[in-house]
Amino acid sequence: MHLETQRLLLREFTENDWPAVLANQNDPLYLRYYHWTERMAADVKAFVQMFIDNQQERPRKKYQLAIVLKSNGQLIGSCGVRINDPALREANIGYELASRHWGNGYATEAAGEILRFGFTDLGMHRIWAMTTAENKGSARVLQKLGMRLEAHEREKEWIKDRWRDRLTFAILDHEWQSQELIS
Repeated sequence: MHLETQRLLLREFTENDWPAVLANQNDPLYLRYYHWTERMAADVKAFVQMFIDNQQERPRKKYQLAIVLKSNGQLIGSCGVRINDPALREANIGYELASRHWGNGYATEAAGEILRFGFTDLGMHRIWAMTTAENKGSARVLQKLGMRLEAHEREKEWIKDRWRDRLTFAILDHEWQSQELIS
């Protein structure tokens, strides 16, 4: 499976992707929003293998795809949708991008395509996402996608020896559809 945008290819992970993921996830700018202080090769290999294993799941509930630049084939991150409740048609999305590619609109482009896939191909009714409140770039991405802030949970996560607030955003299928009609 693969999805395309103007500048990006979103494709299934392969075993050969782990070195690029390791390089991206060991960046101090990336690590500041996660529990990890460093990433080891074995951890990242297992991380990528989990995405590969999800490809075999039937019915499939998790789609985590590599974000690749069309211009040069470089893997710069990942983006995915996970079905939380098939009966309620609810899912969540998540994405990560190498810090050297922040500020170019790639996260918005990739996450927008994942939203489209979630609503159009998977038939979801509600899609949500979470971010730490300090990750203002990620919150801006979610807002650009038309997602609404539903919760600001104070001191919800313990990351790097201190409490962090967590934000939850969501969008409904009819909200997504009406903004698609406008654009």
